[in-house]
Amino acid sequence: MSTRRMARRFVKTSLLLFLAPIVLFTSQAYGETYVAGQLGLVEPQDLSNGEVTQTQINGLTISDQPLQNTLSLGGKLGHYFARARWIGIETGVFYSTPHIKEGSLVFSGPGGSLTSPILAGVHQSMITWDNSIMLRYPGFRLQPYIGIGPSVYFASLNGPDAPPGQSATAFGFNAEIGLRYYITRSWALFGEGKYNYARINYSSNDSDPNADPFAFKATYTPLTFSLGVSYHF
Repeated sequence: MSTRRMARRFVKTSLLLFLAPIVLFTSQAYGETYVAGQLGLVEPQDLSNGEVTQTQINGLTISDQPLQNTLSLGGKLGHYFARARWIGIETGVFYSTPHIKEGSLVFSGPGGSLTSPILAGVHQSMITWDNSIMLRYPGFRLQPYIGIGPSVYFASLNGPDAPPGQSATAFGFNAEIGLRYYITRSWALFGEGKYNYARINYSSNDSDPNADPFAFKATYTPLTFSLGVSYHF
């Protein structure tokens, strides 16, 4: 074998040995996990399609109940996969207080309708656990993204006009769209909008066996606009 041919083979072999790890493992370098904190403004739609359940008043519906805007505070954890940088998973927990506004309720049923006295308002607290499949454009600085998935809601009512011991756990879904900007390779700022949906069934936790349990169902559909910071590793 000539010296020139040996030199060519040596160069080709060296290039293959150099490039093979890059080809095989470079995609793994893009596996990306992140943690984030965010603050948002929740603009809830009215509690709608309300239904009342109690021994003496089964089959009644309730007029829509307007909710107050509130702040949302939460954090989330996510991961984008190594071999598909545009797809990931995310989970997050958020706390808000979309209180029911002061006003009256209209109960409607087969016998007609009845308007309640003015209620002073009911405090409502909500913990939302969102889980999403994420899709993004894996740009260098700017990364638009969308996500959708199931959610779990932990809600409770309290206040002088709230039935005693009212709480609920419900399942629903969330959908989000956002834009992330990388300040450095590890730190990023983001803004997003999110829509949530749940059919919440409030039931009494009163331990009195002689109490007449009161429950109602209503549809909860907030819009949340958030700003946050995330750390990627």
